[in-house]
Amino acid sequence: MSHGTTPPSPLILVADGPLGGEARVPGDKSISHRAIMLSALAVGRSEIRGLLEGEDVLATAAAMRAMGATVERLGPGHWIVDGVGVGGLLQPQAALDMGNSGTSTRLLMGLVASHPVTATFTGDESLSRRPMGRVIEPLGRMGADITASPGGRLPLILRGAETPLPIRYRLPVASAQVKSAILLAGLNIGAETVVEEPVPTRDHSERMLKGFGADLSAEPLPEGGNRIAIRGWASLKPQALEVPGDPSSAGFPLVAALIVPGSDVLIRGVGQNPTRDGLVRVLSMMGADIELLDPREVGGEPVADIRVRHSALRGIEVPPEVAPSMIDEYPILFVAAALAEGRTVMRGIEELRVKESDRIAAMAAGLRAAGVQVEELPDGLIVNGSGGGPVAGGATVATHLDHRIAMSFAVLSLVSRRPVKVDDRAPIATSFPDFLPLMQRLGAREGQSHEA
Repeated sequence: MSHGTTPPSPLILVADGPLGGEARVPGDKSISHRAIMLSALAVGRSEIRGLLEGEDVLATAAAMRAMGATVERLGPGHWIVDGVGVGGLLQPQAALDMGNSGTSTRLLMGLVASHPVTATFTGDESLSRRPMGRVIEPLGRMGADITASPGGRLPLILRGAETPLPIRYRLPVASAQVKSAILLAGLNIGAETVVEEPVPTRDHSERMLKGFGADLSAEPLPEGGNRIAIRGWASLKPQALEVPGDPSSAGFPLVAALIVPGSDVLIRGVGQNPTRDGLVRVLSMMGADIELLDPREVGGEPVADIRVRHSALRGIEVPPEVAPSMIDEYPILFVAAALAEGRTVMRGIEELRVKESDRIAAMAAGLRAAGVQVEELPDGLIVNGSGGGPVAGGATVATHLDHRIAMSFAVLSLVSRRPVKVDDRAPIATSFPDFLPLMQRLGAREGQSHEA
């Protein structure tokens, strides 16, 4: 799973003309993780179609196998899972290698916390720099014994509680992963576990837990946010699941089509969960020509086809309250802002500093190197756009082992006078193994650093 052991493989993307055609992005990463985990806790066989087969989700699949579930691939995106039932997780015989996946780590820590097993969590160099304190604290209150590396980081050892305790917990910072970890721990507690979130975050866990038969309720709080309660010891029922296209992955071809002159692209079957649609809403505020076609529901999740055409974007002040609905899409929004007319101000996104990399610092450095004027803020970024004309480019940017940084600068290269070189394409495989072939099908090509 580690990307640090092989020589880097640089990537340059070039567009000789407009992008066009149809694309289908990988299955939603958040939903894919949860589909594997909850299928592994059901009693019986679940079938999953459209599963994302990136390295992060494969890490989740390997961990559930290590704890007793049967997880098998029948074909592209088509998997079956024979579950062990809530309370049935087995002691893993080796460390659980999470690769680069913070989602796998935090959610699986929640699962293990209320089972009487001990698990060691390890990860690659990037993941091992990411603090886990926000999930360690509530799981400790539930009775788990967690010994982490300095700073609450991996590797860590989690000893699940023999008699886990229900808690009522208000999240100090809105986080779907921390919320989900607590709810998953609550599955194996015979009482009510309650989580309060200060603002709504992605609700895939709640939707899927209900779909599998968990006793879960969610209601808005008078002061904003939500109260979610789960009563454990439910017998989860196996499901036939279809995973919609990942809106975070769709952001890359979507923004590419917006900024490459003359482009007209259709992206099929993208999830439109209202807790995940912030990028489309913000780009529309900036003047993007985006149409949602054939809205429908797939596996309890809203889905639509997205048609996007090249647009003259204008800089805006992005409302900070949209951040939870698009936190992973900010790197590609920074790229869209670089081509807009005027200033785009993005605040309230300090969480980006503790993602796979410090995404604010990494994007600011790469954008500056490519000739874009930016001002870094403690909690965000101000981007002064080019007004639609190409940026200077000519830089090599550091990905810091971060897949979203790599793909964002590959897209920026499409509208640069001189190509932008991404220092290593390897991290892209964690979430979007088909990124390069998909962009090539739309009309981009792999370029050389000497091209002007």
